[in-house]
Amino acid sequence: MKRKSIGTLLGLVASLALTSCQKQNAAGPPAGMAVSVVVVPAQRQPVSEKISLVGTLLANELVDVKSEIDGLVNKLGFEDGQPVKQGDLLVQLDDSKLAAAVAQAEANFQLSQANLKRQQELTERKVISRQEFDQAAAGYKVNEATLELKKRELKDTRIYAPYEGVMGARLVSPGQVISKNTAIGALVDLDPVKVEFNVPERFLGQLRTGQEVEIGLAAFPGEKFQGEDHIIAPQIHTNLRTAPVRGRIANPTHRLKPGMFASLNLTLNVRPDAIVIPEIALVPQGDMSVVFVVDPESKAQIRPVQTGLRMNGQVEIVSGLNEGDQVIVEGFQKTRPGGPVKLAAAASTATPQKNRPGQTGR
Repeated sequence: MKRKSIGTLLGLVASLALTSCQKQNAAGPPAGMAVSVVVVPAQRQPVSEKISLVGTLLANELVDVKSEIDGLVNKLGFEDGQPVKQGDLLVQLDDSKLAAAVAQAEANFQLSQANLKRQQELTERKVISRQEFDQAAAGYKVNEATLELKKRELKDTRIYAPYEGVMGARLVSPGQVISKNTAIGALVDLDPVKVEFNVPERFLGQLRTGQEVEIGLAAFPGEKFQGEDHIIAPQIHTNLRTAPVRGRIANPTHRLKPGMFASLNLTLNVRPDAIVIPEIALVPQGDMSVVFVVDPESKAQIRPVQTGLRMNGQVEIVSGLNEGDQVIVEGFQKTRPGGPVKLAAAASTATPQKNRPGQTGR
């Protein structure tokens, strides 16, 4: 600590001691009489530094299932809202015309294959020119490519689920003639769901993947859903000065739906062994704070402290106290530095709540 800061603290302690003595002489007990106080030991407990944000739920995967070719719908393999597995048949189009086209292309290919073989033999015997052989080879390649194209078109008459999910409302019916790119229905993967939110620029230095995300939803009051962030955008919004972040939330029962508005807490840091005391023990002194502690000789002593996070009725002490220090939470108004004290029964409101990490509030 710098010399100026030490001088300020010494002056603060002396000023507080003088003020306490003056109050003691005016309204407190006579000198030498022990003051009844309530103390609470400084305890170590986990402290979480969190920020509160808002976000929107997104599907893990979402695609509109469409046809790649024109055709007549022969069969639909799903109903509205039906769960499907990867590889399940969703739509089967009439394939009779394409099957015939494949057979025709297969015949043409076999004919060109045989013709190419004969042309190669005649070329080796120098019966035909090289140009005639090249024409036969080109015809063979054209027929081969045509066959592959017709086979692919035949394959496209069956549309399969690209991943496991839930189908939305079906948009076509059996017997309907559809064209290329006609939407058949949406396939949604709901487990996990993603939550998208924006983090202010000033917190970017504390962001990292894997941090805990806890969300609340209006549809489920009182419930919390936990997950973690997994993508931090490499750029920020220049107009908002925020970074887009996405987290994942497990959703095995599919209760969480894409598009829901979420209020969330993002955990930036966790200190598992922070010193915590009741906030009512703090005595503000300008930009600083002090507390009264009871020493082994049952006397009150002043301790300047540096505070950290403020939580529900509690405050983190960054420096100035050790675990187990007896901090006065009631009666310090009548004590004086070095004055004798006696311990009274602790009030329930003064007892720290262990293992309840709090939110940011410096």
